[in-house]
Amino acid sequence: MTIQQTETIQRLWDRFIRDQLATIPPEERRAYTQQFEERFAELVEKGADGPTGGDGFLDLIGVGPKGRVGFEEMSYPYLKPDFDESFVSSQLHAAAELYFIYQYERSKVFQVANVLHRLFHAGSIKLTRGPGANSLYMLEKWQPQRYSLRHREAAYRRAFNYGVNPTAPGTVVNRDFHRQLVGFMGAVAQYLRDLRIGEVIRGGQQLEQRAFGSAATVQRLGIDLRYALNRATYGSIYALAVETGHYLKQVLALLDAPDIKKAFDANTKWNVVETVSQRYLGGMAEISQRAKMAESGRRILLFVADHDFKTGVDPSLFETEMGQIGQHAEAWVAAYRMTREGRGFVGAAPSPDPVFGSKNRHRFEPAFADL
Repeated sequence: MTIQQTETIQRLWDRFIRDQLATIPPEERRAYTQQFEERFAELVEKGADGPTGGDGFLDLIGVGPKGRVGFEEMSYPYLKPDFDESFVSSQLHAAAELYFIYQYERSKVFQVANVLHRLFHAGSIKLTRGPGANSLYMLEKWQPQRYSLRHREAAYRRAFNYGVNPTAPGTVVNRDFHRQLVGFMGAVAQYLRDLRIGEVIRGGQQLEQRAFGSAATVQRLGIDLRYALNRATYGSIYALAVETGHYLKQVLALLDAPDIKKAFDANTKWNVVETVSQRYLGGMAEISQRAKMAESGRRILLFVADHDFKTGVDPSLFETEMGQIGQHAEAWVAAYRMTREGRGFVGAAPSPDPVFGSKNRHRFEPAFADL
């Protein structure tokens, strides 16, 4: 299909759409408009040249079967927008698990397990033959065989820019991760708050059909977050997340053993973490906040990994999709505000400027030097 034919079809298609929409009830126009747009894009793509360019380039330089032709007779060079789909899903899933592991690292879970292991071998803890004692005996076998704390710290720095460890030459560090994550959480929270406000102030049929929240801000921040996270998680991140995830699962089961809880007069494994941290690790970490940030942060990152962020999505459908993660975004923001580095967070920003603007940048800089 030539360029001239494509331009003519586009003009005729616009007229056709306008005439057809005029005969459709107003409440159904939105759905049909999106279907028409998708169908037209599909027809243009099929009618244009393939990814190799076909005969269009040969016609342009004058060596094709037609010889030198005018621009209007050349094939239409359809350029398919595929940037948003250019990512490795498994890497992003591993990054979500790594974020969960990181928050538990900040809760001192791994350090507590190491302290218990040391006390067990020193005979400083009243354990002998129970399940907790057996787990401490097996702890060295459960520890990651290839990825120690040093490797985990390097992975946190690469994927999230958390920590202060130097990186190897050529390493891609996701330096904007935290600002992008905070921005996305704030945008999702603000979007849902706007929808709730819209439900209160809507007073007519046209307002009822109009989306009150801004989907574009959420989509843009989500795509940027996914792109930056994808380019920084090549290499060992996937294997490290899988191996460390299994180790963390065993450690949590160890801390929940009845004889270990009895030794520290604890009711839950988190009471064990708290007591050991206060006695042997210089103080308790932000356990409650970190646990919620781990849960909600992983859910949000998995959503970012699997969502297509389609620009022309139906507003009502987008609202439903945001409802799946809205509570997690609100919960993450609430927990983050109570952490040391999140005390300057002032709320969900109405636009990305307060998040990325230089005048407010100091509010969101993470203070993770104590990892």
